[in-house]
Amino acid sequence: MKHFILLAIALLFTAGVQAQETAKQWTLEECIRYAIEHNIDLKQKVEEQESRKVELNTSKLSWLPAVNASMGQSFQFGRSSTKSGLIVDQNAANSSLSINLDMPVFDGLKIPNDIAARKLDLQAAMESLNKAKEDLSMQVASYYLQVLYNKELLKIAELQVTLDNEQVTKTEAMVNAGKVPLSQLYDIKAQLAKDEVTLTESQNNVNLALLDLAQSLELEREDKSFDIVNPLIDDVIASNMGSIVPPELIFNNAVTFKPQIKQQEYLLESQKKMLNVARAGYYPKLNLGASYSNGYYHTTSGGEEAFINPSFGDQLKQNGQKIIGLSLSIPLFNRMQVRNSVRTAHIGIRNQELLMENTKKALYKEIQKAYYDATAAQEKYRSSDKSVLASQEAFKYAEERYNAGKSTVFEYNEAKTKYAQSLAEQAQAKYDFVFRAKILDFYNGIPITL
Repeated sequence: MKHFILLAIALLFTAGVQAQETAKQWTLEECIRYAIEHNIDLKQKVEEQESRKVELNTSKLSWLPAVNASMGQSFQFGRSSTKSGLIVDQNAANSSLSINLDMPVFDGLKIPNDIAARKLDLQAAMESLNKAKEDLSMQVASYYLQVLYNKELLKIAELQVTLDNEQVTKTEAMVNAGKVPLSQLYDIKAQLAKDEVTLTESQNNVNLALLDLAQSLELEREDKSFDIVNPLIDDVIASNMGSIVPPELIFNNAVTFKPQIKQQEYLLESQKKMLNVARAGYYPKLNLGASYSNGYYHTTSGGEEAFINPSFGDQLKQNGQKIIGLSLSIPLFNRMQVRNSVRTAHIGIRNQELLMENTKKALYKEIQKAYYDATAAQEKYRSSDKSVLASQEAFKYAEERYNAGKSTVFEYNEAKTKYAQSLAEQAQAKYDFVFRAKILDFYNGIPITL
């Protein structure tokens, strides 16, 4: 019995913990942070950045000497030449070993410029990752606001069903009192059934919006295990009015730090360094070389020196050869390869300059569009407020007339539908304005928050 009680307590405790876990609601900041940590595309961008680091490391190591070792074994049969120049019949075996070192001393500044270019490529890759993070943040914010909008529509649908139920009760009383015909009751019940269908669809839309958001986070979502925080926004216009800044001011600020601009700047500087790399082909190259070689020779028959076979150890002491020297390579004619490489580098610089200019223009167009979208959404939201107030008053009047038996159920339903439509339009305008304002904040370097 004691074990049974302990087991029951443990199960209740576990259920309580699970309930707390499933009840967790995610903020927009938590969603963005989780998406950045788990998004597969961002992980690929990180790997691309690691690849640029490897290329930089390879370029830096170009200053180090290249050291190679080689070994060989050869056999001679029949007539061959001795050290004294005689041709004799003999069999010989030759074992050789050599170690070679080659290191650049001067290469026309090719290596330093290549290192500088790789550093710039790495910085460009980092800015590409930052741009991907920003795009993902905006995508998550869009999904998040879609959930909030669908939840608003769900509340409106619930309000409609509540009003219908109230009217069914009132209409039943009026029918029993003989104030309205029985058909009125059937009509209002039909409207209730219709609004219940809308309520079901609204709930499904909320679930689908949550699913889209969860999938954008790379989050495995089970039914009712994922939800978001509904932020309290008292005055949408006042809360976001500071975001409505002229596009020229936003652009002048954005162009100094936006990752897509910084990325193009780094790539342009990298192209200029690659021009210097190509020009290095015009200059002489000075290399340091060193080598050590040794061998063992063995004659097995006949000839002048057939009897001379020093020991392996003696030969290693006698046959060693050490060489150290400098080699200078002066380019005279290389089939115009260097000249064409320089011309190609110039073309790459001009293309990169055009690409950077195009990126700036695209950014300005995006900011302009975001500004006009935000101002239009602001005016639409203000108009929707007026529409809600007007339709609410019209609905109250229609409700009073219907309850007094002075109007039909069709007039009542029409007023209620218009009221619901105005509420839905207001919700859409509100979240559209909030999203547009957040886009302007995003271009101005302000973190996305609600």
